[in-house]
Amino acid sequence: MEEREISRAVIGRLPRYYRYLGELLDAGVERISSNDLSKKMSVTASQIRQDLNNFGGFGQQGYGYNVKYLYTEIGKILGLNREHNMIIIGAGNLGQALANYASFEKSGFHLKGLFDVNPRLEGVSIRGIPVRMMDDLKTFLKHNDIEIAALTIPKSKAIEVADILVASGIKAIWNFAHTDLNLPEDVIVESVHLSDSLMKLSYNISRYNEEHGK
Repeated sequence: MEEREISRAVIGRLPRYYRYLGELLDAGVERISSNDLSKKMSVTASQIRQDLNNFGGFGQQGYGYNVKYLYTEIGKILGLNREHNMIIIGAGNLGQALANYASFEKSGFHLKGLFDVNPRLEGVSIRGIPVRMMDDLKTFLKHNDIEIAALTIPKSKAIEVADILVASGIKAIWNFAHTDLNLPEDVIVESVHLSDSLMKLSYNISRYNEEHGK
C-alpha cells in the first residue's frame, strides 16, 4: 500500500472502530455494513468508508465488512498485534487507577513497573507490581525493555522526569501531567489533559442550555 499522510482525525476514530467491532465480535456478529456500523457509531457511512479506504478499504460492495477480519486488521494498524512494555511514574490515585485497569493487558500493554517519590509507597504492591522509588528508575530502564512511560505526576516535576526518560531511551510518553512537554521530535507524546475534557463538556452544556432557554 502506498504510504500517505493519515489525518489525526482518522487516527482518532480508529480506536472507536476497534472497540465497537470488538463488541460486535462478542455478540457473535460476523458481517456488518457501513450503514449499520454508522448507526452504532454515530459516524456517517461515507465517513467510515473514507476512513477505512486510507488503509485499503477492507469491504466488498453488497457484502459489507467481515467483523473479525476488520477487527484484526485495525488492531494491526494500531500496533495491537505486538506487545508494549510500559511503566507508570506516579503511584498516587491516578497512577494506581491506571495500574488497576486490566484491559490494558488485553490490548498488549504490559505494566512492568511503578515509580514514586513517596517513601510510604515503597514496596506497596499493585496488581502484583511493587512500587519502586524514583532513585531506581534509571537502573530499571537500563535492564528492562520499556517502550512507554505514563506520567501521572505534578506538572512541576513532569519536564524533569520526561528528560530523564528520554535520556534513558524511552520513545513514547503518555502524559497525564497538566503541562505540555517539549521533547525531541523522535519522542512520541500523547497528552491527556483531564480538565480540558471537562471544559469541553462545560462548553457543550452551556450551548445546550442557551439553545433550550435554560
